[in-house]
Amino acid sequence: MRDPALSERPPTDREIRQASEAARLLATALTPEGLPVSVSRDGDTAQVELPPALAQLVLDVLTHVGRGEMVTFVPYAAELTTKEAADLLNVSRPFLIAMLDRGEIPFHKVGSHRRIRAADLLVYREARDAARAEALRELQRLGQEFDAA
Repeated sequence: MRDPALSERPPTDREIRQASEAARLLATALTPEGLPVSVSRDGDTAQVELPPALAQLVLDVLTHVGRGEMVTFVPYAAELTTKEAADLLNVSRPFLIAMLDRGEIPFHKVGSHRRIRAADLLVYREARDAARAEALRELQRLGQEFDAA
């Protein structure tokens, strides 16, 4: 029987070790042109060159797994359930539904079920994170002014 995907469970200690080692080795091989990769199987070797953006994606996944984190891929065009969307934003499902009902994130219904486009959710998350970063910068500025006074 196959193990559940890493989107459904944390990585094992063995997977964490292997991902960390793979990330370390691949990071040293990454160049501005990309990442050369060789794959051997049954005596045959295939070589490919991953473009830099794709190589970085592979390294990011390995890095997260190497930290013991669960990993989920969400295609930009995907439609998410409220549970999936809430998990992506790291909020509760009831909190997300309240946000949807307030019109903060676009959604549509499939029967009685709400569906959120991943693209819309990612736009919201990016704006939310930018606003949080700006608020933090403002707090730091105010703290420095207070300390200087």
